[in-house]
Amino acid sequence: MAGLGINQGAAGNISLRAGGKMLITPSAIPYDDITPEMIAAMPIDDNYGAWEGPKRPSSEWRFHLDIFRARPEIGAIVHTHAPHATAIAMARREIPPCHYMITRFGGGTVRCAPYALFGTAELSALALEALRDRTACLLANHGMIATGPTLDAALAAAVELEALAKQFILSVAIGGPVLLTGEEIAAAIEQFATQYRPN
Repeated sequence: MAGLGINQGAAGNISLRAGGKMLITPSAIPYDDITPEMIAAMPIDDNYGAWEGPKRPSSEWRFHLDIFRARPEIGAIVHTHAPHATAIAMARREIPPCHYMITRFGGGTVRCAPYALFGTAELSALALEALRDRTACLLANHGMIATGPTLDAALAAAVELEALAKQFILSVAIGGPVLLTGEEIAAAIEQFATQYRPN
């Protein structure tokens, strides 16, 4: 994530569904220093909050776990403090239908969840609502969440969301984007469903 420019230091976290468990990066350790043995494992469906491993799971384990519990189609989650997505989140704005690629995240907007303290049940509930029928969202004054069926897909979604956020900010700087209509967004969603997928 650091190499892709979507995260810094020990910020953000990554999780992966592995059978009945969630694997998640440890808390407060820079990514370059993480070894496979440091990854924490948490049961998804029982013993809520229990974990195994030599290091504590990320402080954001709660929203990762709650997303996996609520959305069985999601196999991996990437949470970053990517600069442009976070800038929009700091303004507590959603990304509107400014480009057809927004439909890659499930609809005509990328919502911004209201602010709540990191690591809390309140933040988790707000993130789940912002992700309703979506695959990504922003977290007010915090960062972004991107999901996918695999870790590669979730990472690709995070990169694409940061690119979209940057494009939106640049368009605002020159007067603001012309937004796509509901009909145009619906057509893009249909096109994605039928043509924008790997062979």
